[in-house]
Formats: sequence, C-alpha cells, structure tokens
Amino acid sequence: MSTNTKLPTIRQFLERFPDDETCLDHLMITRYGKRHTCAKCGKEANFHRVKARRCYECDFCGYQVYPTAGTPFEATRTSLRDWYTVMFLFCSSRNGVSAKEVQRTIGVTYKTAWRMCNLIRQYMGYVDGDAPLGGVDGGIVEADKMFYGGKDKQGEDDKTVVFGAIERGGEVITRIVPGRGRKHVMPAIFDWIKPGSRVATDEAGVFKELSELGYLHGTVNHSAGEYVNGQVHTNNIEAFWSHVKRSMRGTYVSVSEKWLQTYLWEFEFRQNLRKHPHLMFDLLLQSFPRPER
Repeated sequence: MSTNTKLPTIRQFLERFPDDETCLDHLMITRYGKRHTCAKCGKEANFHRVKARRCYECDFCGYQVYPTAGTPFEATRTSLRDWYTVMFLFCSSRNGVSAKEVQRTIGVTYKTAWRMCNLIRQYMGYVDGDAPLGGVDGGIVEADKMFYGGKDKQGEDDKTVVFGAIERGGEVITRIVPGRGRKHVMPAIFDWIKPGSRVATDEAGVFKELSELGYLHGTVNHSAGEYVNGQVHTNNIEAFWSHVKRSMRGTYVSVSEKWLQTYLWEFEFRQNLRKHPHLMFDLLLQSFPRPER
C-alpha cells in the first residue's frame, strides 16, 4: 500500500482539529505518547485528562503533566487551535506567511501575530538543524553568496551578506556572515561543508583557495556567460536564492537584518522537507523539548 506524503488541505486540517480539546489531546500524544514513564512514580502509565484544566494525570500516583509547558502555547491567551492553524499555514505555504495575513486569518492584534510568526520561524530553525553537507561520498555541494537589503551605491557596503550551500539531492544551509571577504566566508565553508567534498561555485575570489584546502573545486564563469561546465554549476543554490528574494519582496516586503536569519530558517525548513511535506507539522510540534521535572 502506498503512503500518502501530501500535506493535507486546509479543510482536512480543520476537520482533524475542530477545537482546542482536540488540539490539546494531539499535543499530549505528540510530546509524551499515549503512555510514558511517570516522572514521579517511575511507572509506565496512562495519563487521563483532568476536567476543566489543560493537564493530564498519572493513573497510578496522580502526577500531573501539562503538555503546553515549555512551548509558546504555555503563557498565551491565543487559543491552541489558532496556534495550530498558523503553524499549518507556515507548513503549507510556499512563499511564507506574513504577520498581517495571520492577523486577518485568526483575528489577533498585529503584535500578537508577529510574535507568533517569529517563534514559529525559530522553531523551524531548531527542527531543521544544520548537519554539514557533502563529504567524500556525498553529493556535489553548490556554494554561493546572497546580498540582501541595503542600497546599491558606489563606495557603500551596506547589504547583508548571506552564505549558502546546497547539496544536490540533499539539504540547504544558510548563514549570515559579517562581510563578503574571504576572512568571513571561508569559516562558514569550513563549518558547513565537509572536507573532501566536491564543491561548485562561481569564480568569486573568496572561493579560489578551496582546491588547496582539501576540496574538489570546480567553477563556472558567469561573467563570460558560462553557467554549466559538465557537472559544475550553481543552478540549484541560485534558484533557492531567487525563490527567497521573490518571496521576501512579495510576502514580507521588508525584513530587518536583525531577524533575517529567522526568515531564512523558514525557507530552509520547507526546502529540506520538500519531499516529506506530510511530516512538517508534526515535526514542528515535536521540536518543543519536555520540561525538566
């Protein structure tokens, strides 16, 4: 039997989570399971819902577990179903979700909507993580820089510099770096691309020493109209940059340097789970660590 890997529709989602009670039960199972070892009595126990409270009680000793503890839902007046709805929008969107859209969709203030979006992006980054790319047995890694914001004025360098790398058939990583020079870009390469990797870049000077530093380095000369040289090209990372910039302009209009990395995490999350969209929502909920007793 084939497994459906498609993300559910918004109608299917709302049918699955019609109210706060259903969302709370789902959150409990997602974070703790149908049964788990009680932190007080140490027994493998079922936990039953305590009436009129957002907690579940151990069948043996009465120890109470609050599934919203340690999550953004813990100290908020926004309903759990609204939180679930916004998280689903982030997982189902291709071009991002603005705070204005959230404000209109669930009827909260703009300040509340912005806070919700910001927290969700941070958890997306936490779930996605960042394992180094490539390696001797890995795929070709395409590396490039993106310049965001600022103004194109001669003699001024006020754009935010983002280093990005994508492994063909694998994942993408982005990191804001302090500048566009070698001393800023090379440490990012050492951190996120494994030694011995096959690396494809353009002919920017910051990449020229890669062959001497343990990488199999190939380049394409964009200034001469060369975009593919055998297996060497940067089409995938450039397509990712293009999508990010287009979405930023269309959905978010303007993003400050302070929060830019969180927006990049959002696009990384969806890119890296593009083959498993049905897992996005539950993985996002599983990112909340259990509180220490």
